[in-house]
Amino acid sequence: MSRKPRIAVIVGSTRATRFADKPAAWLMSELEGDTRFQAELVDLRDFDLPLFDEPASDLWMPSRDPAALAWQKKIAEFDGFIFLVAEYNHSITGALKNALDQAYTQWVHKPFGAVGYGGVGGARAVEHLRGIGVELKMVSTRSAVHLAAGEFIKVHPMGGNAEMAEVAEALRPALTAMLDELEFWLSATIPARAEAEAKAA
Repeated sequence: MSRKPRIAVIVGSTRATRFADKPAAWLMSELEGDTRFQAELVDLRDFDLPLFDEPASDLWMPSRDPAALAWQKKIAEFDGFIFLVAEYNHSITGALKNALDQAYTQWVHKPFGAVGYGGVGGARAVEHLRGIGVELKMVSTRSAVHLAAGEFIKVHPMGGNAEMAEVAEALRPALTAMLDELEFWLSATIPARAEAEAKAA
């Protein structure tokens, strides 16, 4: 690749009492030491997205809501994504689903990974996210990071409230695998998207 890929770490929970900030800070710290990517934290709290109420998806016609347009503009800046996934009732949060729905063309042909957390590491939510990603023409990494069970309880405020450093070694092999796969898909999709855009111009 002729340039360093830009990836967004999207915080998928907006609750005032969310746990997401702790693993998000750890993930950004890990990415700061990885020279393959240029990473930016993108917090859904900062976009105040309304519930999707457009006449149609951005796939079919331009959106009208200024908040949706601002979100689409932000998403368009990135080559790939890592979603920080909380599991609510065996799926992703409503806030994350709404954010995914508020864009379409800006997701297309871009790869993503996931860092899930919860009793089973957000595994069911991550699987739902992958299905949504396929519909948005995205590419999912096989590997994901799952902060689960004893490690989750160790760092959660309602458990041991330890620092993420206490569980980092357990998580790092999965993170390494996910980032390696993300790099592979970025190397394939960035030039392919550039070629498609040139043909369409």
